Amino acid sequence: MTTRPPIPAHPRLGTCLAYQLQRALRPRPSLRWLSARIQASGLAHPLFTKTERLTKDTLFGCRMCGQCALPVTGYVCPMGCPKELRNGPCGGVGADGSCEVYPDMRCVWVEAYERAAGQGRAADLQLLHLPIDHRRWGQSSWLNYWQGRDEELWTDKVGDTGDNVPHRLPVLGGS
Repeated sequence: MTTRPPIPAHPRLGTCLAYQLQRALRPRPSLRWLSARIQASGLAHPLFTKTERLTKDTLFGCRMCGQCALPVTGYVCPMGCPKELRNGPCGGVGADGSCEVYPDMRCVWVEAYERAAGQGRAADLQLLHLPIDHRRWGQSSWLNYWQGRDEELWTDKVGDTGDNVPHRLPVLGGS
């Protein structure tokens, strides 16, 4: 059985509203407590995860990797890239911003740049995304985020010795 590569999706939620929601849903003790209760529940956990899947798929074309990069990619899911590139575009982006695999679609990274830059957040795209942990596929990234499991998904520096300096989500610091 062959699987088709993902198809780039145009986000349906405005960038400004997405960043406002991010600030409203930032981790805090009450959400950490709630997420722990949801995870411990045999009924609430799968229901919450399914609701997240439907919501984020509809709004952002999310693929439920469990390690959400939306806050640092202008709320464009990089996993919507047919090559699943999480650190920027491939060399095949058309001069018009089109995707190499689906020329009639825009490259997710061109769209990410435009959306992030429109909110003064283009610098977020310079963060290096660490390799994806495939064991998290299908997990709720909201629960992972509220439980603090996403805090080392990006780095802002990579030293000559390979030491990564963790970088928290820029939104969390109130910037």
